[in-house]
Amino acid sequence: MKNNVKVSAVQMVSATDLPTNLETAARLIGEAVRQGADIIVLPEYFAIMAENEAARVNCTEIHGAGPVQDFLSEQALRWKVWIIGGTHPVVSQINGRPFGRCYVINPKGEKVAWYDKIHLFDVSVDDQQKNYAESEYCFPGDSVCVFETPWGKAGLAVCYDLRFPELFRQLSELGADLIFIPAAFTYVTGKAHWLTLLKARAIENLSVVVASAQGGKHQNGRETWGHSCIISSWGEVLTQLNDGDGVVVADIDLIQHQKIRNEFPVLSHRRL
Repeated sequence: MKNNVKVSAVQMVSATDLPTNLETAARLIGEAVRQGADIIVLPEYFAIMAENEAARVNCTEIHGAGPVQDFLSEQALRWKVWIIGGTHPVVSQINGRPFGRCYVINPKGEKVAWYDKIHLFDVSVDDQQKNYAESEYCFPGDSVCVFETPWGKAGLAVCYDLRFPELFRQLSELGADLIFIPAAFTYVTGKAHWLTLLKARAIENLSVVVASAQGGKHQNGRETWGHSCIISSWGEVLTQLNDGDGVVVADIDLIQHQKIRNEFPVLSHRRL
């Protein structure tokens, strides 16, 4: 296993059309590569922040084919990096609702893992949209995802999953040292809870957390919190971007990460 890895979280203010978003994502991936990133994570809905649900359904892809999946593979192969592909609707063949799927692409452009968002955002928020009902247009996944990298094992979670610590404990128990979280927190919920939740998930599992967010005012009227960041397994915020398009990059010392786990073996002290 390699001793250092450079991780990057891309932040976007995704528009309502696919070509614009893919152009922006390509530019930001290139920027992360120029800063030396080995693994790059894109935000939830990076390819489409739909005007309405009909538009979202029109962008649904089948597993293994589609412009978004092609884009992710092309970018990973071009730059010889790992890409965590935010989320995109992929056919589930269940009740006509797609999964919100996050693909993991290796430097050969190959899909090596994917995760279907488990916890769906059905809540009321004091903002312009008021009510969110993600389960009306998405179907929940039912499996956690941990995958192998040259730097050890990594796990995936998406946005609202962040509020469910039992998912992160499962990722930890399966050996995840790094946890990647594509997200699109609302401005209201993000301002109140985003950083607190991220730090808690990092600290309680002694895992490095890389969180990629949507951050700004979108064409469809939605406002997202942003604050993409990278947090050490000690809970230290290594780097953060408040709002707008951009990237954050951090060099993770995996020897130091393991030292923290060895000297503070809280995971082995569990009694419940």
